[in-house]
Amino acid sequence: MNDKKIQTELANVISPRLIAFYLTQFHPTPENDLWWGKGFTEWTNVTKAKPLFEGHLQPHLPSDFGFYDLRVRDTRRDQIKTAKEYGIDGFCYHYYWFSGTRILNQPLDDMLLDAESDMPFCLCWANENWTRRWDAAEHEVLIAQKYLPNDDLNFIKSLIPFFEDKRYIRVDGKPYLIVYRPQHLPDAKNTLRIWREYCLSIGLGEIHICAALVHGNEGYKQYGFDSGVEFPPHNLRSANINDQVRFYDNFKGNIFEYSTIAESYIKRSYEDSKVFKTVFPSWDNTARTKERSVIILNGEPENYEFWLSSTIDLTKKHMQGEQLVFINAWNEWAEGCHLEPDRWFGHGFLQATLNAKKGIRRFAGFPNSNLGSVKFNDDKHRTFLKDLISVLSYHGNLQLGLIKRAVHQRQLMYKVLFPLVKFVRIIVVKFRK
Repeated sequence: MNDKKIQTELANVISPRLIAFYLTQFHPTPENDLWWGKGFTEWTNVTKAKPLFEGHLQPHLPSDFGFYDLRVRDTRRDQIKTAKEYGIDGFCYHYYWFSGTRILNQPLDDMLLDAESDMPFCLCWANENWTRRWDAAEHEVLIAQKYLPNDDLNFIKSLIPFFEDKRYIRVDGKPYLIVYRPQHLPDAKNTLRIWREYCLSIGLGEIHICAALVHGNEGYKQYGFDSGVEFPPHNLRSANINDQVRFYDNFKGNIFEYSTIAESYIKRSYEDSKVFKTVFPSWDNTARTKERSVIILNGEPENYEFWLSSTIDLTKKHMQGEQLVFINAWNEWAEGCHLEPDRWFGHGFLQATLNAKKGIRRFAGFPNSNLGSVKFNDDKHRTFLKDLISVLSYHGNLQLGLIKRAVHQRQLMYKVLFPLVKFVRIIVVKFRK
């Protein structure tokens, strides 16, 4: 691609700014070494993922950038170059702060010091506990959000070097900050008041604080925020299709179809008016949660292109003031959710992003809503009765083997029990058909 030509073309495109969420987990840290083993990074989970059913696209493996380490500046610069070429206007970095302890901050801090990392950016405070199970369930807390008396002030002070950077994204002229779990703040309105007053006191001015709509939260005004931002696949309103898929083993998660999920977000409206919309290219967090995963089938470039195009059009039509559209995400590899090139679709998601950004409208609807190579359950799908019979048959056969050896040693018992055993086997075989 001709970089200058592309940037000139994109500069003339009237479109909402496209902001991709960005994960900094791709480098070793002392905390992850302690909790997960020496050398752990996000790639550790990614490479262990296995398909759970026929047609399941796992593992997700990178192509162009390889298994990168974000401590390497050239990697970040290559990412920025590619993102810009394909229409991404900025990154929103997840920011991990726990009562003064920062985690996964090295790439972010280095980006701040590196003038050649010339990508606009903002921050999303991931203010939830880190747990053993990756899903914010409180099973084994690795590091907790304590919300100590001085945390509000100390937190906002930690952000000032970022807010003051010329690359920092502003909405209506104000530094833009997302809080991932607003409902976790003990006194959200007081917290936001402290943040705002401190920024004013140092001459920074007003800040724009946005609430993520996650884990059942679908509003922002009740917490005192200026806006909200969608975070699909959070707050799903669709039924799963687990009963349609034939799994290799027991599955405890949820499977959905992409067009159904995307359509629900396209049509979604909120009581609070200023909500920034978000799309995702694909979603499959099997690498993290295995049989408990959430899997969105048909997360393919063409379907994503239609969702993003529709969302851009809706934003241009209905969003007052500054217009942003978020993409979840640039590099959430363990959640099967990434624009970065992979071995399944290559540059497909990036090209789809550029098509949508440039106003190319190739589709009138979602082009692919069938399940393709996925193995469906047929009329012999699993039922409680058949599963029960299968379990009884398995364990019954083990015990019958032991009984058979004992019976063969006693001729009289053999003559009495043989007809009964034969009858039971006939019944079991008949039920299993």
